[in-house]
Amino acid sequence: MTKRIAVAGKGGTGKTTLTALLIRYLIENRPGKSILAVDADANANLNEALGLEVRDTIGTILEDTKKPNAVPTGMTKDIFIEYRLSQALVEEKAFDLLVMGNPQGPGCYCYPNDLLKNYLEKVSKNYDYMVIDNEAGLEHLSRRLLPMVDLLLVTSDSSARGIRSAGRVREIVETVKIAVSKMGLVIGRSRTGDREQLAGEVENSGLNLFGEIPYDNLVVEYDLNGKALLSLPDESDAVAASTKLFDQLDL
Repeated sequence: MTKRIAVAGKGGTGKTTLTALLIRYLIENRPGKSILAVDADANANLNEALGLEVRDTIGTILEDTKKPNAVPTGMTKDIFIEYRLSQALVEEKAFDLLVMGNPQGPGCYCYPNDLLKNYLEKVSKNYDYMVIDNEAGLEHLSRRLLPMVDLLLVTSDSSARGIRSAGRVREIVETVKIAVSKMGLVIGRSRTGDREQLAGEVENSGLNLFGEIPYDNLVVEYDLNGKALLSLPDESDAVAASTKLFDQLDL
């Protein structure tokens, strides 16, 4: 059965970094397991953290389906969309990547979104893990594109405002009744003493604190030089902390 893990948080909290570290962990510690990475953030950049180029996103595909005469003669719209969606899948040796993007322009996307929901449910069955880099608003989850989430990691930076924003993510999950089996907070780019100073805000957020990922100069260096975070060495502070975190979560 596929384990669905989603990462959500406001921009700048290390959400995509945590997602990349999670994928690195699964590759290293769950050999032989198949992984589908899904970038569901409108500001998509997970592919850069993973060292991949992406030519097509689901957002552009759904936009294309609204154009006149988009569907070839003799092909149903359902089959055409599923064919185009399969083209958006970037296949790598250790994992596959699907970038959802964000459809632009007016009009209702109910029909293609229903097809997308069915496609994600169908394709996810081929993987042991589905890892979703989401956005703070949880738009894709709230539209029920996934029936459930086994683990939701909510990220925050080391600020009171960031923790409060993470708390609002929890509120969204409860308001729209997303089926989440386990949910908790991960503080990114943390420094010594942050946990004690933020203890009150963490308690008020209603989230269990799963752990912290420290500020890591190597992560900054890799980002500046366009290097994939998958190639971070074991001695990286972020890798060591995330490994401890994911070991405790028993993925």
